Amino acid sequence: MSLNTFGHLFRVTTWGESHGPALGATVDGCPPGVPIDADMIQHWLDRRKPGQNKYTTQRREADEVKILSGVFEGRTTGTPVQLMIENTDQRSKDYSDIMEKFRPGHADITYWQKYGIRDYRGGGRSSARETAARVAAGGLAREAIKAMMPGVQITGYMTQMGPHQIDRDRFDWDEIENNPFWVPDAQAAADWADYLDGLRKSGESVGAIIEVVARGVPAGLGAPIYGKLDTDLAAAMMSINAVKGVEIGEGMSSAMLTGTLNADEIYMGNDGKPKFSSNHAGGILGGISTGQDVVVRFAVKPTSSILSTRKTITKSGEETEIITKGRHDPCVGIRAVPVGEAMMACVILDHLLLHRGQVGENQGKIG
Repeated sequence: MSLNTFGHLFRVTTWGESHGPALGATVDGCPPGVPIDADMIQHWLDRRKPGQNKYTTQRREADEVKILSGVFEGRTTGTPVQLMIENTDQRSKDYSDIMEKFRPGHADITYWQKYGIRDYRGGGRSSARETAARVAAGGLAREAIKAMMPGVQITGYMTQMGPHQIDRDRFDWDEIENNPFWVPDAQAAADWADYLDGLRKSGESVGAIIEVVARGVPAGLGAPIYGKLDTDLAAAMMSINAVKGVEIGEGMSSAMLTGTLNADEIYMGNDGKPKFSSNHAGGILGGISTGQDVVVRFAVKPTSSILSTRKTITKSGEETEIITKGRHDPCVGIRAVPVGEAMMACVILDHLLLHRGQVGENQGKIG
């Protein structure tokens, strides 16, 4: 299986399977001299790890990261950084019933059709467990961004669970860390708790929409045509397990706007820098950042492993039924929030490095 690497200058290769001895990431292209230790990366992994509350899978993994290379005396050396996370709570027997069956909505059938082999123990490489490696790499990217561009802040949150949406009038940045759903709306978090608890007890699952915002991103990141910042962001988010749709800024809703409403008017601020009246573009024009908040939104489908009986077939082509047992997220979108943040961090750092390498400082002066 090829194509396990993403990024241009900041390149991340993830490896390992859900029920293997370990998984991790090899990060090539991290600038030298970035202060880093395992605890700095662990902070971000702790936000993603399973079993923290009743609304996520009860698989108990410490997700303890080990830095095997690329760091000396607390700083990156510029050589590849190897990050490893051991698996400690696999229950492969939970999947013995699906050894010959394909789970509807899961990658089982396509992996088998393409490779003629599949790891039925939790999905192997197709498992959302792979995203732990991305979060580890994202933690490293965050520290590099902090060293290069201290004002950049990356924050993800859930805006919708199933049919239930947040109220933007109640949006509160400080509320995001105060509930198990990463929701910036305290009332929505309370309502969603009852809703998801009912689904969880019935063995059902539901999808979600996640929004990730990068504040403090300078103007000039990205390149026209094939190196667009939004192109790479869309690809990064779409590569996350269970993601079925990605939007930048206004996204699909821009189709309902007139040109007058959609255009973000420009004026000069008191600080002598360009300002915008709105941000329908999501902080990106022509593939290049405007200096506004970069806003990305992605939709996560319902977890395909559910306790409801579903029709399927076996590897030999026989029609049958299946119930997926084991420990699964009733809403995988919850743990997708830190994953989306990690992918944003990796892409932003990658484009910071590309910009520094090709242009250095912005060339076009205004005012």
